[in-house]
Amino acid sequence: MRILITNDDGIAARGLKVLDRIAHEIAGEGGEVWTVAPAFEQSGVGHKISYTHPTMIAEMGPRRYAAEGAPADCVLAGLHDVLRDSPPDLVLSGVNRGNNSAENVLYSGTLGGAMEAALQGLRAIALSQYFGPAIAGLDDPFEAAGAHGAAVVRDLLAHGDWGEERGYRTFYNVNFPPLPAGRVMGRRVVPQGVRQGTSFSVEPLVSPSGRRFLWAVGGRQDAPSAPGTDAHANLEGYISITPMRADLTAHDRIEGLRDALE
Repeated sequence: MRILITNDDGIAARGLKVLDRIAHEIAGEGGEVWTVAPAFEQSGVGHKISYTHPTMIAEMGPRRYAAEGAPADCVLAGLHDVLRDSPPDLVLSGVNRGNNSAENVLYSGTLGGAMEAALQGLRAIALSQYFGPAIAGLDDPFEAAGAHGAAVVRDLLAHGDWGEERGYRTFYNVNFPPLPAGRVMGRRVVPQGVRQGTSFSVEPLVSPSGRRFLWAVGGRQDAPSAPGTDAHANLEGYISITPMRADLTAHDRIEGLRDALE
């Protein structure tokens, strides 16, 4: 199997090393793992592509490339430049430092990379490690992802529905709970949730030169989503697995709006 990996934390990120080990385990003997990852951290860029300026790409080693762009740019570079003559069988994005559950999905460059792969017709999985007090003292805060990641990917390849609906291919969002590997409770297949009463905001800062800047500030990550959704499952100790599509249509609102407006 040929696997392309990327992330949004940058090519030097610890989580990418974890993903590389997962990918090699899945690829197996005789398989190939190719890396095309951002040269610098790209957290929070979502599904951005560098449409108005070129992306520089550099070979860092065997089957390893850094691109000055977002994760979606890296996937495009991997598919249409690095691996243009031998496309991958699977794209993995992560392992993100921090969760991509609930509303974080909409901001996540990790999900943006997986989404772009799905739009290109490939199987894709995003993997993220929830952080919290229970793993703060671990030598390896990605322990849960490292221990359980390959099995989750292998089972999704065997049992996941990778078909298309309304032209959009399914991809998967996997989040590992903020626990040591041995305390993970199991898996839950759940929809995306929303954390109530928390959201992104900005915090002003005045520089020594007197100029005013704004820092984006995330909301509380220990706030659960509704029972039966991703962030709630993670905080209860479970790996969440959420099938997704690049379709933002509120399909349940179509008929009512059609009756009122057409």
